[in-house]
Amino acid sequence: MPTAAAPIISSVQKLVLYETRARYFLVGSNHAETKYRVLKIDRTEPKDLVIIDDRHVYTQQEVRELLGRLDLGNRTKAGQKGSSGLFRAVSAFGVVGFVRFLEGYYIVLITKRRKMADIGGHAIYKIEDTNMIYIPNDSVRITHPDEARYLRIFQNVDLSSNFYFSYSYDLSHSLQYNLTVLRMPLEMLKSETSKTRQESFDIFEDEGLITQGGSGVFGISSEPYMKYVWNGELLDIIKTTVHRDWLLYIIHGFCGQSKLLIYGRPVYVTLIARRSSKFAGTRFLKRGANCEGDVANEVETEQILCDASVMSFTAGSYSSYVQVRGSVPLYWSQDISTMMPKPPITLDQADPFAHVAALHFDQMLQRFGSPIIILNLVKEREKRKHERILSEELVAAVTYLNQFLPPEHTIVYIPWDMAKYTKSKLCNVLDRLNVIAESVVKKTGFFVNRPDSYCSTLRPDEKWNELGGCVNPTGRLQTGILRTNCVDCLDRTNTAQFMVGKCALAYQLYSLGLIDKPNLQFDTDAVRLFEELYEDHGDTLSLQYGGSQLVHRVKTYRKIAPWTQHSKDIMQTLSRYYSNAFSDADRQDSINLFLGVFHPTEGKPHLWELPTDFYLHHKNTMSLLPTRRSYTHWWTPEVIRHLPLPYDEVICAANLKKLIVKKFHRCEEEIDIHNEFFRPYELSSFDDTFCLAMTSSARDFMPKTVGIDPSPFTVRKPDETGKSVLGNKSNREEAVLQRKTAASAPPPPSEEAVSSSSEDDSGTDREDEGSVSQRSTPVKMTDPGDSAKVTENVVQPMKEVYGINLSDTLSEEDFSIYARFVQLGQSQHKQDRSSQQPCSRCSDGVIKLTPISAFSQDNIYEVQPPRVDRKSTEIFHAHIQASRGIMQPLGKEDTAMYREYIRNRYL
Repeated sequence: MPTAAAPIISSVQKLVLYETRARYFLVGSNHAETKYRVLKIDRTEPKDLVIIDDRHVYTQQEVRELLGRLDLGNRTKAGQKGSSGLFRAVSAFGVVGFVRFLEGYYIVLITKRRKMADIGGHAIYKIEDTNMIYIPNDSVRITHPDEARYLRIFQNVDLSSNFYFSYSYDLSHSLQYNLTVLRMPLEMLKSETSKTRQESFDIFEDEGLITQGGSGVFGISSEPYMKYVWNGELLDIIKTTVHRDWLLYIIHGFCGQSKLLIYGRPVYVTLIARRSSKFAGTRFLKRGANCEGDVANEVETEQILCDASVMSFTAGSYSSYVQVRGSVPLYWSQDISTMMPKPPITLDQADPFAHVAALHFDQMLQRFGSPIIILNLVKEREKRKHERILSEELVAAVTYLNQFLPPEHTIVYIPWDMAKYTKSKLCNVLDRLNVIAESVVKKTGFFVNRPDSYCSTLRPDEKWNELGGCVNPTGRLQTGILRTNCVDCLDRTNTAQFMVGKCALAYQLYSLGLIDKPNLQFDTDAVRLFEELYEDHGDTLSLQYGGSQLVHRVKTYRKIAPWTQHSKDIMQTLSRYYSNAFSDADRQDSINLFLGVFHPTEGKPHLWELPTDFYLHHKNTMSLLPTRRSYTHWWTPEVIRHLPLPYDEVICAANLKKLIVKKFHRCEEEIDIHNEFFRPYELSSFDDTFCLAMTSSARDFMPKTVGIDPSPFTVRKPDETGKSVLGNKSNREEAVLQRKTAASAPPPPSEEAVSSSSEDDSGTDREDEGSVSQRSTPVKMTDPGDSAKVTENVVQPMKEVYGINLSDTLSEEDFSIYARFVQLGQSQHKQDRSSQQPCSRCSDGVIKLTPISAFSQDNIYEVQPPRVDRKSTEIFHAHIQASRGIMQPLGKEDTAMYREYIRNRYL
């Protein structure tokens, strides 16, 4: 009987597109190139897309024979030009989708990718480059004069900018959802397996299941959450005609990962932001909400913490916390035609029964559960009523909706004028945000896939015992969500989310047994690493929605940013104003075309001829809605019944239909994440290994001084950090490539526009240019005058050549290393002068050497492995079993020793 469940790994990871005059053949294989699938795309249809999936899994030899026959059958006659009938067009890593404007269809392929993160062995990639290929043959092509313009508009959506995908991990769902699915009861998995087999797309998919006997593993794949999928419309036309492995769903937003080293123990901190594809657009052109409850600039941010020493989802330790940002869920907008830096806010429609807000919060209850906590950061006191209009309407909507909800599930509303506190010299903004963050995390809890540690029972913490969420025997679940908003949901929102994330990070570290108190302080390596992740996250989201990076950073609100940046802010404000006024309309058209909001049709107005896209995003303006919800019972009945748990994670018939469950043999490549991650069939280089190249707290943040406390939770002075040490290097050393994970490569400050002009007007500071792109991958730049400088400085300084000045006094550590080296050399010479009899000498505990050459001139030795006693061997075997989830029972001596340790240490 199967005893575990695992995510299904896509068997289409490498693609090659072959071309003939009549067809395209898309050959896809898994990474090991042991299983192949083939798609046949007809090129003789001028406007229709004809795709044939032969529903067969090929071996490498069968694919070679198939391509050989195709090549032979499509060769030209003797005497004509061309000796091959099958041409290799392009190599790729996935299919983004198919799109048609006014002529035939195009296929969009991912031609370059880069690994950005690793979660439990499941790789997350960023799209680096794509290729768009026209499918119909030139002989049948029906040209249209506006086709080229639509093509340019579509390609304005830069797919190489912050689009992410994974072959085995569902990026559209949270870690809590993905691991909850893997822990479904086996009885339900058996029933779903039988249903899936009956409705199986591939007639050869279940071959060998009969001979596998009872031994096997359930493979699970879930339908993506389409709200955060950006190529759903592009894949919709082939969704029902091809195998699911061809469907590669991509998200848009941000993904960054850093390594936190705790005395050598690696802990991965991952930040994933999913931008909603509903009501998506640019800053002033998309405000408020549409008629379906989707809001502008809605982004779900998830921070994931995992112990990287154990990779498995079943045996490893994982924790996550989710929060959301989004525009105020009302019908409101800002008219930018008035050419004002702060256009007035207008309410477009009266909504006395909060219909739009009800739809929006119903979606959140279904996905996140209760309580929903709203942190409203807009201004409350203004000379001229501007932002306060939104606060008053939002308070009225929440008050109306709360009177019908059960008291234990009401929406919590927290108003806080962040701009007012920022201007005050007596108030500390981050201290107040920290108090709010503590109360929020206590109400929602967080996700962790392991039960509470025994040490938390022996030494209970008051804050830990007050934590909310849902506690079960296997761990904790986050129930509810924090929804943060200001006007633009950029600067103030990002700082508030950072403070909440910092508070949640402390609880996550405490739950994994990595710190003794759920509390983190500023100016520690851990918080600096987390702050850099969040600033890259904020810069990326701000560029996507507002056209510039953040201006108001965490350092700004801590009031430690350099004052020299004020002059740049003025230019950035003007630059951003220009971007919003003149280029946002073109970006909005590109997003509408890419997401399928607008479909070009012959005989109807073109996209650039529409006076507004209001009617495209509000469907109730084009047709009457079939049903209207109750004004009092505004929620979905099934959702309210299972609160505080999110309905999407409840095991019920409706949710089981969204799963694909299949039984695999334990050695099948579709569920073997160890083989997928380590790839023993290919040569690996340490320089290319992702885990060694990512940002590390020890390498990039910890001071380089010998003898300091290596703990990442020690408070350090600003001039002691590894970042400041790197910043003091010479220009020549700064030009060397630094291996870091690149979440996004922001443009240089001269090309940036600035953050929102409707953010608070307090003093703003920007970080220096080096800190803006700390997570980007710097490229070595060569000045034209470098060659002249090199010829002048033929004799280079000793410091630059050897890395040390010999005139400097050596440290004690260097002396001890040199002494051990000399001792080793002396022992080698003693071996040479001996009678060459087999011997083994121990050079004072340094190393054991045995000569293996019969000639006295050769200094060739072999190292004898140390002898391991039986007890150490048993401890090592127990460690291996623990990584597989098999825990050894504690003996009386172990329990007594642990109790004695606790008594001596803490009591």
